[in-house]
Amino acid sequence: MPIKNAMVLAAGLGTRLRPVTDTMPKPLVPIAGKPMIDYVLDLLDGAGVETAAVNVHHFADRMEAHLAKRSRPGIVISDERAALMNSGGGLAKGLKRLPEGPVLVMNADLFWVGEKPDAPTNLQRLAAFFDPQTMDMALLCVRNADTTGHNGKLDFSLDTQGRLSRYKDGMENPVVYAGAIAMHTRLFADAPDDAFNLNIYFDRAIAKNRLFGIVLEGHWLTVGTPEAIGEAEDTIRRFQAGG
Repeated sequence: MPIKNAMVLAAGLGTRLRPVTDTMPKPLVPIAGKPMIDYVLDLLDGAGVETAAVNVHHFADRMEAHLAKRSRPGIVISDERAALMNSGGGLAKGLKRLPEGPVLVMNADLFWVGEKPDAPTNLQRLAAFFDPQTMDMALLCVRNADTTGHNGKLDFSLDTQGRLSRYKDGMENPVVYAGAIAMHTRLFADAPDDAFNLNIYFDRAIAKNRLFGIVLEGHWLTVGTPEAIGEAEDTIRRFQAGG
């Protein structure tokens, strides 16, 4: 069954992208003429998501005005104007705006290009792979060779069963976390109300052998600095021209 609801983490300050983010929120920074968050929302729409909660803080009014123009997916706002909640706290708060059930979670500034047009999308594959009976979370991961703008840090090792563990030097099959999760809302039923990092839940799941992942098909983009904007745009143009 496709996953119909999603959460987009979009409230960060984008400090590494200054001075660009001194005048606009990072998710609205255009890459090849398109705001980053629209790449993300289009990926969710293409996977069959009907409703996406989006958290806002930095230039929140501009974020809301931009999101109000979208009809697909439908947008509900998780307001963090009063205080940033970090990745975990922001997710926990935003999930309260969605019905109980499976959800996709994405970062507003991480996306990809180069999916095969006649095959299931990466998010559809992730949703189909996720099994709440055996998994706390399923993460979309990517090989370092298929990234643009990344600093080379390796996050996890992926075993032959799809199980993830924290990467250490010398481990086989290293992958980078690509910023997309499939999970069930009940995982955060006991989450704290204050700010916390999502990595806490990754580590809990690893300790229980319940963190799994699949490898992204295509090419992954992260835009963390002003210099990375041009790199990302060159990559997008290359893929638009046929790779």
